[in-house]
Amino acid sequence: MSELTYGDIKRAVDRTAGRVRPVTVTPADPADGGSGPRVHLALEFLQHTGCFKARGAVNFLLGHLESGTLPDAGVTIASGGNAGLACAWAARGQGVRATVFLPETAPEVKVARLRSYGAEVRLVGSSYAEALAACEEFAAATGALASHAYDHPLIAAGAGTLMEEIHERLPDLDTVVVAVGGGGLFAGVAAAARQHGVRVVAVEPEHCRALDAAVEAGAVVDVPVDSVAGDSLGARRVSAAALEAAGHEGVRRVLVPDAEIVRARGLLWEDRRIAVEHGAATALAALGGGAYRAGADEKVCVVLCGANTDPRTLTEER
Repeated sequence: MSELTYGDIKRAVDRTAGRVRPVTVTPADPADGGSGPRVHLALEFLQHTGCFKARGAVNFLLGHLESGTLPDAGVTIASGGNAGLACAWAARGQGVRATVFLPETAPEVKVARLRSYGAEVRLVGSSYAEALAACEEFAAATGALASHAYDHPLIAAGAGTLMEEIHERLPDLDTVVVAVGGGGLFAGVAAAARQHGVRVVAVEPEHCRALDAAVEAGAVVDVPVDSVAGDSLGARRVSAAALEAAGHEGVRRVLVPDAEIVRARGLLWEDRRIAVEHGAATALAALGGGAYRAGADEKVCVVLCGANTDPRTLTEER
């Protein structure tokens, strides 16, 4: 896959205009009586389906519709998480058939929500790998367009539209902080941030570090996943586009322990009554735990990327 460009992001902005919810950006509470970094929160968890992935799903489908490469069999994806929900939602908006493959162990609440979006849900096997294999067989047999949770230029470019909106609201922004799983959001945000001279801090859990491992190895590699944020950031390998983006000047990588992720998530709930996924709290954990120490008067925006979570766990973790 070729490197993601700012032109890709701008085309995605045009495609998705009026189809996704513009992000709300709000100042965080100032620390130490107002001194120190000026921190803002990008409330992307308010996006359709509760996650930034709606942006990439819309851009993916519209890109294929524009090029005439969307088959009558529609689109298919293997995912019981945010990507599957986003794909099904975007397909419904365009009147496109969506077939989503999940393992038989998928929670009924996710199955029900996917069906509420009009998707055909197929339960196969006991693991994601088995569902993915069935999805690939389905695509080969029917000609359905196979989507991906993060590793596709249209998906990553769609995610990058978020950075364009953040920059519009904070034109003097110094740094944007994003959590990294498979790297779709990071790659898209980094491409736009590079255009605007904004530093990017890529944050991963200590034991869920596909990007960090790839940079160390100089190539995409498989990693074990063992983190409280593994449900949304638990990609075993990062995309090639994310690895490419990590090599640019102005990008910094940090790792955070699960304890800090849980703490950041709890603080968002206690201070603001914001219920986010552990994956979304991962970005904020980089500031709260000191993994990234912003400079005096540095203007920072932390992306809270998703809220598909069980609020009851917020009190259980306390």
